[in-house]
Amino acid sequence: MSELSEPQPTQASAISDEPQPQPSALSESLEEIEEIDAETPLVGIIMGSKNDMDKMLPAEKALQEAGILCEVRVMSAHRDPEMVREYCVNARMRGMKVIIAGAGMSAALPGVAAAHTDLPVIGVPILGKSLGGLDALLSAVQMPPGIPVACVAIDGAKNAGILAARIINA
Repeated sequence: MSELSEPQPTQASAISDEPQPQPSALSESLEEIEEIDAETPLVGIIMGSKNDMDKMLPAEKALQEAGILCEVRVMSAHRDPEMVREYCVNARMRGMKVIIAGAGMSAALPGVAAAHTDLPVIGVPILGKSLGGLDALLSAVQMPPGIPVACVAIDGAKNAGILAARIINA
């Protein structure tokens, strides 16, 4: 028994004067778009320093448990304010719904984030080497009118993740 195979073009049909249909640029672009992973993070978790990563991990875990995709980035409001501005200005366009911002000491990151987006920003004050984290807590909650930052307890990243999930699921 012989196997069926695809018909092979003969020389006559392969050397045809008629133009062969070529894939259009549009169809190629559509194929590329379909290959892109459509899942985008709904929550951005940002922090001022790599040293804050362990303190912010509970926010990521809480969001994962709630089935909410998030991304984690390190960016300093003091060392690279332009990066923070760009991230926050573009967050909504990228599909985000909430930003969680953790920082210690002067804890400017939550306020700077809130100044550059209309998304909800949840501040996580991080315990520093002095003042028991009170400096970060007061920085996060003492925002001027029109620049709101929701704030959780010092080192309260887990609650920040749970609050972000509640905001998204409301």
